[in-house]
Amino acid sequence: MSRHAAAPSAKFYARRIAVGASAAALAATGLLTTAPSALASPPPPVDAGTARTYLAQLTVAAEGSSDGYSREKFPHWITQEGACNTREVVLKRDGKDVQQDAKCAAVKGSWYSEYDGATWTAASDLDIDHMVPLAEAWRSGAKSWTTADRQAFANDLTRPQLIAVTDNVNQAKGDKDPAKWLPSRAAYKCTYVQMWVHVKHHWKLTVDQAEKTALEGVLKNC
Repeated sequence: MSRHAAAPSAKFYARRIAVGASAAALAATGLLTTAPSALASPPPPVDAGTARTYLAQLTVAAEGSSDGYSREKFPHWITQEGACNTREVVLKRDGKDVQQDAKCAAVKGSWYSEYDGATWTAASDLDIDHMVPLAEAWRSGAKSWTTADRQAFANDLTRPQLIAVTDNVNQAKGDKDPAKWLPSRAAYKCTYVQMWVHVKHHWKLTVDQAEKTALEGVLKNC
């Protein structure tokens, strides 16, 4: 599938051919492992009614400053299973027929990006999105956390905080909250805001008024 901004380049296709060749070679050596087939499947968020209740419980406060923020203050990706780090675990979880090499790198599979409805067959075309971005968390309360808490947040596989999506869509989202960015795929907007509220509620992060209003506006139709 082509990207939205431009047609795929020769380099784009060459990368896929290289990945396919790598997968075939690894299968022949017995180093390839296959994950169970699955659609994108981060932990399910709370339902819409619970999300509305959670949203009402969140502290409304003006967004804090980004002063002092850096991604290094949220250590990721950490080792999760054997030699696999958080990114590799999410790629395996969210993909279909995912095959990994001996170092846990995904070398074959397909991934459906819930944000835009695109399907990809190269892991390099996926970013692992932090549902609540790290910089947003910093401005919403994480600035005062310990490094251990920020690490747990950045690698949270228990809440719906991590999801594999099209890389340039994730980059367009950046550190924006739902008042400034929502997925283009209308069918996923309810799930998206339910995930957002679930994560903010669990981690006791604040919301600003514009963010809360945007969340309420989506949730009233969910």
